Amino acid sequence: MSTYKLDYLDQLESEAIHIMREVAGQFERPALLFSGGKDSITLVHLARKAFRPGKFPFPLVHIDTGHNFQEALDFRDWLAESLGEKLIVRYVEDTIREKKLKEPTGRNASRNALQTFTLLDTIEEFEFDACIGGARRDEEKARAKERVFSVRDEFGSWDPKLQRPELWNIYNGKIHKGENVRVFPISNWTELDVWNYIKRENIALPGIYFAHERELILRDGKLLATAKGVIQIEETDQIVTRKVRFRTVGDISCTAAVESDADTLEAAIAEIQATRISERGETRIDDQVSEAAMEDRKKGGYF
Repeated sequence: MSTYKLDYLDQLESEAIHIMREVAGQFERPALLFSGGKDSITLVHLARKAFRPGKFPFPLVHIDTGHNFQEALDFRDWLAESLGEKLIVRYVEDTIREKKLKEPTGRNASRNALQTFTLLDTIEEFEFDACIGGARRDEEKARAKERVFSVRDEFGSWDPKLQRPELWNIYNGKIHKGENVRVFPISNWTELDVWNYIKRENIALPGIYFAHERELILRDGKLLATAKGVIQIEETDQIVTRKVRFRTVGDISCTAAVESDADTLEAAIAEIQATRISERGETRIDDQVSEAAMEDRKKGGYF
């Protein structure tokens, strides 16, 4: 008697599709947060497998800080248009002006924390009761604490001590009015899993993820992209040209590149297999502000 076996990528894919369908079944107004980065691109691909030939049961939503990489924004717009899916974009710049927020200044200043205000306003505007995101537990220790269905209170706050059990992959999406749930279908994936899946499924990515020559700012051993009006050049900074790629695509102001010759999927995968530093640990300056930087932001409503 023959047996049918799934390899590990099939198992991860099956779990993620199940989670997305649970969202569609349990919530009235879900959304998928889509930035044009590799993790959210993977989510969109999984959504295609979960719901095609029908339309997605949720819009794609991006909270644009105004400091994003243009390559990611161009890819975001291209993919949404090619799929024929609704894309909602809301801008942190508008929130800063409307709420008269004080924008961080000084060395390594970032709008990352201000995204929370725009995200919460967007959730209220469209009355989203669930937001799907591409966070993974291997990225950062605060994200490792979070459940697949992560309930947020009416203020968008997350309490790591008040989480629901998820035994036997049973997800409880019951919420009170005003609350919402953040959902992480690829929570159990690793960076390497994502790249192997992208290779297997032949998923297109922005060129920024592959090695290319670029003018950069060398600051404190980190290679930051040059961007007028985003990063202020200091006397101690050096302007250099290096062959680099970006392991993760956050804001220009807080995302460093890594020197690399990996200009293909195979080469990028080999590079990830050889490293012992997580992608956020190596490249995300905003996570290095304090030991609890990510957790503090998440408690305040950050994704």
